[in-house]
Amino acid sequence: MSPVVDKYDAPLTYAAQGTRRFHVMAKPAGSRCNLDCTYCFYLSKETLPGGPGAADMDRETLELFIRNYIAGVTGPEVVFSWQGGEPTLRGLAFFEEVVALQRRYAKPGQRVENDLQTNGVLIDESWARFLKQHGFLVGLSIDGPRELHDAYRVNKGGAPTFDKVMAAAGLLRRFGVPFATLTCVHRGNARRPLDIYRFLRRELDARAIQFIPIVEARGFEATAPQAHDPARLPRLDSPEARPGHPDSIVTDWSVDPDDYGYFLSRVFDEWRRKDLGTVLVNHFETLVAQHLGLPSQICIYGEFCGKAVAVEHDGSVYSCDHYVYPEYRLGTIRETPLADLVLSRRQVKFGWAKSETLPAYCRGCDVLSDCRGECPKNRLIRTPDGEPGLNYLCAGLKRFFRHARPEVDRIAADIRARTPTVAGTS
Repeated sequence: MSPVVDKYDAPLTYAAQGTRRFHVMAKPAGSRCNLDCTYCFYLSKETLPGGPGAADMDRETLELFIRNYIAGVTGPEVVFSWQGGEPTLRGLAFFEEVVALQRRYAKPGQRVENDLQTNGVLIDESWARFLKQHGFLVGLSIDGPRELHDAYRVNKGGAPTFDKVMAAAGLLRRFGVPFATLTCVHRGNARRPLDIYRFLRRELDARAIQFIPIVEARGFEATAPQAHDPARLPRLDSPEARPGHPDSIVTDWSVDPDDYGYFLSRVFDEWRRKDLGTVLVNHFETLVAQHLGLPSQICIYGEFCGKAVAVEHDGSVYSCDHYVYPEYRLGTIRETPLADLVLSRRQVKFGWAKSETLPAYCRGCDVLSDCRGECPKNRLIRTPDGEPGLNYLCAGLKRFFRHARPEVDRIAADIRARTPTVAGTS
């Protein structure tokens, strides 16, 4: 008789068979940043009780992290994602050490890739030259035209940053550094989708675009996701389930759900008419992939999560960079190998919980296969019948998926016809 295998132990079995794949977002400067963006979810880690604080990763921790990560992933590629805070605060010397250590510990035949998420303020010719030389992919944060970008993205003195970000984009283009634009969609810019998208395309010549919805529960600075009293969560369509209400579940700058659906739908139409096949937009790319029967390209729309962890400056490992709270600290690479923490029973349960905790309202939804409940951190409201665990963005996501699906099905059918090897089940 075959032994009964607990589903939470299954990934450990896969790991033993040599198929370990996971992703790490590293915070080499912790929450330190040279900007003071109103909506930033990470600046508060400096004062979070029991949190990682704001400090620099020392050389010993850096080497331990790189050695652990490369050793722990058995796939053909290891991707290092350097985030913050602002990782460029560590300076070029730190990242020169990064690539030297990666060369030292890389396995034969294994590709080591790097991406860097930055606000762009410190990018100069030296940085651009280094990034090009070592093949870094850059994620450059910009929220649209000047007036939209500078509304929230200011430095520590409250001064605007638009000109410096545009200068950084110009340098990246001049040196041939590949970059994606990272645009936060919030209450202040969500009603201007085409202004933003056309700006990114025309002024930055962006070919890879990521849109990130700003959803932050009130009190997020000290309260972990899903720690609210379920009985006190507002119901779908109640005034408290939108920004701007005095008793809202979210901050005033969080995107309104309906506005988010409007934003994605309008951009999708523009992309389909003018940029299909030439511009990658994260939400649209993954939707097409899913309708080809392929896995989601981004974690928020995956059926499960848990394989993208955060490593802080002190070597602490957290379940996700949106879950950097004491309750979700898995341990430290100083005491436990990184792969063991990522594939631990505790982290596996965290990943499965995304699917297991979906309310019945979601399980019966016609767009469940596209949405999968989106990110668990955004499950801040209750269903119409009072069940907790509904995603705050539910109404907007439904609007977008129902709007885009017919055209996405046509795109997927065309891809199948031209490329039979990608044909799958939708």
